[in-house]
Amino acid sequence: MTDSIFSVFQDERFMDLTIYQYGYEQCESLYHYGPHIRNNYLFHYVISGKGVLQACDEKLKYKEYPISAGNGFLIEPGYVNTYCADKDEPWEYIWLEFGGMCAKECMELAGISQKNPVYKLTDVQEGGKKILQEMFAIVENENALSLELIGHLYLFMNALILYSAARKKRQGGKLSEFYIREAVVHIERNYAKNVTVEDIAQVCRLDRSYFGKLFKKVMGQSPQEFLIRYRMAKAADALKTGNDLIGEIGASVGYANPLHFSRAFKNVYGLSPSMYRQKYKIVEK
Repeated sequence: MTDSIFSVFQDERFMDLTIYQYGYEQCESLYHYGPHIRNNYLFHYVISGKGVLQACDEKLKYKEYPISAGNGFLIEPGYVNTYCADKDEPWEYIWLEFGGMCAKECMELAGISQKNPVYKLTDVQEGGKKILQEMFAIVENENALSLELIGHLYLFMNALILYSAARKKRQGGKLSEFYIREAVVHIERNYAKNVTVEDIAQVCRLDRSYFGKLFKKVMGQSPQEFLIRYRMAKAADALKTGNDLIGEIGASVGYANPLHFSRAFKNVYGLSPSMYRQKYKIVEK
């Protein structure tokens, strides 16, 4: 990679649509990524050049999709995928990793999925311009407020659906979304306590196994993964804005053992709590 941008979105208060990571790449010849399984949705829009996506289906069979400038491609959570830049015309792309309760519905409305991963526009000039505008508004503004970035995510989704050549009509609301909203609200209210997935399933009056499958289908990640990420997001806010001891912050998000908290935090953010505070601490002027 000769030129790239990579950022992590660190505010997980948004449950309908949220961003996890985002970036930009000007790839070298034959640069590839994978095989890899994603926990969330990942969308690439190709600005120039070309490459190939190898998408794996439920039966672990691969299919190759050549993709060039003006097209995009989607990677769904839970599937093995590999993508590779062309030898002579390596692609330049911008990407967003996202999830949330509405993520699956948005992808369905845009007509893209693991089975149909290539995104094509009805109007490459106008639609491509709008999609790139909203994606770059996220990628190039890492220090913007969370609400601003989430606002651009919604505008991106709107453009993605509006200009999709495979656009579909919206269906009515689903009962599954009601259960998951109830689960997320319970997590928001009880994340500091010793809450378990079993507890959340009971609140929703659902079998533990069925609840886990339903949650992952709607949110793109397991209830346990969501709970950990939510707790770590709260801890990250406390590390940036407060002066409490790291052990106290861990306890405030449900971790009585400081070592377990530090390990969980590093798994999510790639830094220990102390290093994260040192790097991102907000100092009042």
